[in-house]
Amino acid sequence: MPLGAARFGLLGGVADLGKLELIETKTISSASSAIFTSLQESTYDVHLMTVNNYIASNDGVTLNIRFYESGVEESGSVYHYSYEYGSSGAVSFGNSRSTGFSALSLSATTGNQPREVGNSVSYFYNLGNSGRYSSQTTINTNIRSDGSYIMSYGVGQLPQTSVVDQLKVLVLSGTFDADISLYGISKEE
Repeated sequence: MPLGAARFGLLGGVADLGKLELIETKTISSASSAIFTSLQESTYDVHLMTVNNYIASNDGVTLNIRFYESGVEESGSVYHYSYEYGSSGAVSFGNSRSTGFSALSLSATTGNQPREVGNSVSYFYNLGNSGRYSSQTTINTNIRSDGSYIMSYGVGQLPQTSVVDQLKVLVLSGTFDADISLYGISKEE
């Protein structure tokens, strides 16, 4: 029997795969950034962040995230990322990548026109592990003002070993509105 089937209890037992625990929810309104200070990084190996109803005040603005190491914001051009994207409007696909950007992405670009809104889910790994790089996987979808969709997914990394103790969600221009929740995935026991 496949290992996956055993994990779901088909062999008589149920494995504890961890639990999703809410750490904090923020409702952002007309702000340029929001900081999550209570990561409880020693408790969780994996964090999950959801972004709902992201709306930017300026057109074509991406929602980003930066890490804090020992209370200091890492704002230099040190983040690595690779994102794939697709759009239903022009039926176009492509990728964006960098080994020297000042943040990681949480949401594809959106704007300030009626009906434009974005949503995303990102996982963060090893934020509290001083011996490993902190990394991200993300997927998001946005509705444009004409009703077409844009989606993206990808990975990002802070390629240095450190303890990440805070997360800063931000736009690089203007302000934004969003409902953002941070969760921890409890370790297996």
